Amino acid sequence: MEVSFDGHCFGCGPLNVDGLRLTFEPGPDGSVAEFEVPDRFQSWAGMAHGGIVALMLDEAVGWAAWHAGHPGVTGRLQVSYRRPLKLGETVRVVGKVEKVRRTLVYASAVVENRDDGSRIADATATLMMADTTVDIEGG
Repeated sequence: MEVSFDGHCFGCGPLNVDGLRLTFEPGPDGSVAEFEVPDRFQSWAGMAHGGIVALMLDEAVGWAAWHAGHPGVTGRLQVSYRRPLKLGETVRVVGKVEKVRRTLVYASAVVENRDDGSRIADATATLMMADTTVDIEGG
């Protein structure tokens, strides 16, 4: 399988004006991004939609695999929500590769409050390695 990154990914694409534009950096804890959820991703009053939280977790495991040299696509993502994410709350999103077996990458991720570390959600994932290309126009 081959996949191509063109900058328009809803989760991390710098060219997608409607997306989250998450930027993950490799670090000692894994691949890390910070994000403040804007009002346009509201679910119940004052809360972010759970799908946005799942998206952040999916991006985290994907970037963890990328930074570890094993890029791929998510085959399974199991999310556990711990508490609602408030609109305007600044979070730290961390993804980490747990192990690699043949063409599968096993990873985990968390979304937590940046300031007090309280857990909002976490996930485990299995990714299938893929050949990747990066082709960003105008970026």
